[in-house]
Amino acid sequence: MPRPSAAIPLLLFLATLLRVVGADPTPKFESEIHAFVEADRKSPRQPGGILFVGSSIFREWTQVATAMAPLPVLNRAFGGSKTQDQLDRFDQVVTPHRPRTVVYYCGSNDLKAGDDPGAIFGRFKSFSERLHQQLPDCHLIAVSSTRSPDRVPIWDRVDQYNGLVRAHCATTPRHTFVDLNPTLVDPEGRPRLDFFRGDRLHLHPAAYEAFAKVLRPVLEKVWSEVQSEPQTPGNKAKLEALLGTKRQVMHGFATIPGVSHWSHHEAASLVTRTRVDGLKP
Repeated sequence: MPRPSAAIPLLLFLATLLRVVGADPTPKFESEIHAFVEADRKSPRQPGGILFVGSSIFREWTQVATAMAPLPVLNRAFGGSKTQDQLDRFDQVVTPHRPRTVVYYCGSNDLKAGDDPGAIFGRFKSFSERLHQQLPDCHLIAVSSTRSPDRVPIWDRVDQYNGLVRAHCATTPRHTFVDLNPTLVDPEGRPRLDFFRGDRLHLHPAAYEAFAKVLRPVLEKVWSEVQSEPQTPGNKAKLEALLGTKRQVMHGFATIPGVSHWSHHEAASLVTRTRVDGLKP
């Protein structure tokens, strides 16, 4: 039996360990995922539709199914999530619905946390590969991370991440990159502060209306092509043979022509000026 003096440090260590383990008994995003499961139980969805996944920019697009109707859209984004969370929750969020098209928005929270754009892209690429390993006929539409006014100092990293995703989509079958950032500026390229809420990150309904005007035609085109394609066997070798002979792939980049991005310094000046002048965003 250990001496009392030796047992005290051990007991203190065990008490500390129990406090740490018990500090957060609920896994991350468990309540959000449980809500999804309950919603699916109450209103079962036909598999093979269009699934929106990602963080709060998509989560708060509460009218996306209406905006895209009659396309079979289901929104399963959860706020505050990062690219690793999309991987961790893949089997609960994506797999049960067996979508033919996934629309993905994630990465802005990683960027805010200071993560390297290359590492964030690596996790997006892992999501892409996992999706097509499980669902080889699924088309992935990747939406650009927003150049929101609250993140002007890291716009260069936002652009770097978006550039990596764009390049990947341009060279990967069944991938499309959609740049929604041009919808967030006026014809002169100045940020539409009226589109942003007080935090200069999240969006007013008018911004989502602008998003829909760009995204809906892309989604309609992709969905039409997906529906016309025969579903291939899950066997990887057969899939590669099919792609090699028929070359029926869809990939590329969608944006708004004729609208250029505003510079980092111009945006910073506008945001500062708006705060000083007391203008409402």
